[in-house]
Amino acid sequence: MTEKPISLGGIHHAAYRCRDAKETVEWYGRVLGMDYTTAFAEDHVPSTGEYDPYMHVFLDAGNGNVLAFFELPNQKDMGRDENTPAWVQHLAFKMGSEEELLAAKAHVEAQGIDVLGPTHHGIFKSIYFFDPNGHRVELAADIGTDEQYAELKRVAPMMLDEWSQTKKAPRHADWLHEIARKEHASGKP
Repeated sequence: MTEKPISLGGIHHAAYRCRDAKETVEWYGRVLGMDYTTAFAEDHVPSTGEYDPYMHVFLDAGNGNVLAFFELPNQKDMGRDENTPAWVQHLAFKMGSEEELLAAKAHVEAQGIDVLGPTHHGIFKSIYFFDPNGHRVELAADIGTDEQYAELKRVAPMMLDEWSQTKKAPRHADWLHEIARKEHASGKP
C-alpha cells in the first residue's frame, strides 16, 4: 500500500442547507461578491432514489472554490445543532490582506449586518457575521510569517497528542497568543 493511496485535487464544493435558494444566492452575491454559476433541481435524490424535491445552487468563492446550498422545501424547517456553540461551525473565506479585511468589514456593515471583529488569532485576523440561514461566516486575512507557519506545523503533532491525552489546551504555541495579546493591548484593530 502506498503512503497516500488517494491524491486529492482540492475541494470540489462544500454544501450546506439554506431556507430559500434565491435569497441565499442574492445575499452571497450582494454581500460577498460571489457569482452564481450552476443549479440542479430534482424531485428524486440521485444517490438514494428517494422522493425529496430540492434546489441545489452553486456559487463561485474564488480560486476554484465552490460553495453550494440545498433548499429542501419538503423537509422540516432547518435548525442548527443545539449541542454545538454557534461559533464552532462556520464558513471561512480567505482575504488577500488585512486592508482588504477592514474594507470588507465596512462593506458588510453597510449592508446592515452586525460584524464581530477583527479578531486577532496571531497568524491571521478575522471578522465574523451570519448569513440569512444562520450560518456563521468568517473572513480571514493571513498576517503570519513563513517562520511562524513552519513552527505551527512543527508543533501540531505534539499539540494533538497532548490534547488527546489531557483535553486541555496545549501550551506549545503560547507565543502565538502573546502576539495577539500585545497587539490588542496596543489598541490596533
